[in-house]
Amino acid sequence: MRSYFVVGLGRFGMEVARRLCELGCEVLVLDNNHELVQQISGDVTQAVVGDARDKEVLRALGAADFDCAIVAIGNSLSDSVLATMNLKELGVPYVVCKAYDEVHRQVLLKLGADKVVIPEQEQANRLARNLSSHNVLDYIELSDACGIIEVPAPTPWVGKTLKELSVRAKLGVNIIAVKQGSHINVSPGADYEITLGDVMVVLGDTSALSAVQKL
Repeated sequence: MRSYFVVGLGRFGMEVARRLCELGCEVLVLDNNHELVQQISGDVTQAVVGDARDKEVLRALGAADFDCAIVAIGNSLSDSVLATMNLKELGVPYVVCKAYDEVHRQVLLKLGADKVVIPEQEQANRLARNLSSHNVLDYIELSDACGIIEVPAPTPWVGKTLKELSVRAKLGVNIIAVKQGSHINVSPGADYEITLGDVMVVLGDTSALSAVQKL
């Protein structure tokens, strides 16, 4: 069972902690607000009132023994910086932080954070991509140059096998799954024949994905 140490119980911290527990993980949460700690105490493994800016508090809770720490203090640069520094100095193997803007993100990365997310920005980018492409059902950005889209099977693909389409050679994309209603065919074989109503899950760089959307 993987273990997570969540620091900060704003909306983001609350949702992450609850979701991790639902997925069967061990989750300890820490916040200096008694009411927030009490509110989530029944949903996580352990909920503690304390100050993440105090390294000794983190040490006493065994922060270094967790697989990952999540610093969800997104509204205070100084607090998130101190918490991140403390966790890295204690030897937490992987630290994920929430930032509120790009400057905040760069500061946390320079301090050694392994991953920094700006949830509002990422959600806005995802929504904008979905809305700007009429046939894209979902978009997941893997990097600035690469992503995954879910798109209804283009008309020219219907009735053809993946081998016949040879999309990797012709378009530079990979079909990693096909959705048929509630059924998901992961890594479909070369002889899979695409039917009307299929939803293709396609991996590729942004230019290649744009070409798929135009089919």
